[in-house]
Amino acid sequence: MSLSRKEAQITAQVIARALPYIQRFAGKTVVVKYGGNAMVDERLKQSFARDIVLMKAVGINPVVVHGGGPQIGDLLERLSIKSEFVDGMRVTDDKTMDVVEMVLGGTINKDIVNLISSAGGRAFGVTGKDGQLIRANKMVVSHKTPEMLVPEIIDIGHVGEVESINKSVIDMLVQGDFIPVIAPIGVGSDGTSYNINADLVAGKVAEVMKAEKLMLLTNVAGLQDSQGAVLTGLSVQHVDELIADGTIYGGMLPKIKCALNAVKSGVPCAHIIDGRVDHAVMLELFTDEGVGTLITNQTITGAS
Repeated sequence: MSLSRKEAQITAQVIARALPYIQRFAGKTVVVKYGGNAMVDERLKQSFARDIVLMKAVGINPVVVHGGGPQIGDLLERLSIKSEFVDGMRVTDDKTMDVVEMVLGGTINKDIVNLISSAGGRAFGVTGKDGQLIRANKMVVSHKTPEMLVPEIIDIGHVGEVESINKSVIDMLVQGDFIPVIAPIGVGSDGTSYNINADLVAGKVAEVMKAEKLMLLTNVAGLQDSQGAVLTGLSVQHVDELIADGTIYGGMLPKIKCALNAVKSGVPCAHIIDGRVDHAVMLELFTDEGVGTLITNQTITGAS
């Protein structure tokens, strides 16, 4: 495809403006949690894959962690397996866990690998069970009402929490010039499989890999105030205050807490970005404006 002189000049200007960011992040690791609309809309899928391939091409090391809740729900419905939720988490019995592994570790993971490969990248798909990448513990959920003297322990099945991440598995893939694509399935010490929230896995991977950035793709513009304005450039203290005063609540709370924990654990920046925007990852990485909420443990100067 040939460009006009004007189009070529615009392209050159865009690349030149991106240069300081490319230089700053070269050799760094960026963990991206991939989900929401960006995972199901064909146009957004293609732009996401190109963003990831571009990052690798300019010397940045992307690590992709993906979700797949809606796809799991669709297959469960087709198989007439009823879904139940406790505190937003899917109760995962043996049959449901089989479906989770089939969808996350099979269909979705391989689709993302193929998507990145079609865009010119070298992706390698794994689940947390491969090489014991994600060691997990069973999640314990308790429920208490004012009438209860002792909280009730609710068994939600094969739902897990991250115990540890085997960094050597990811290092091996990165050093082999691959883009790791990780399905959030963990394994317990007894070999039991666990379904783990993808945001939590991405946050833990970012901590262990000492990533420069954690990016969580969402279906919203970012964290918003009571007037609907997107909040960004937030310090750890500011986020804690927003949680305390109720500005952050509901479905956004677990995602923000995941980003906050990563930043408190040493990841310089975490981003809650709008995955409905074309090339959202590239816009957040290579521009000052970005497309979402930035949480940082550093003073913001210049490139975000």
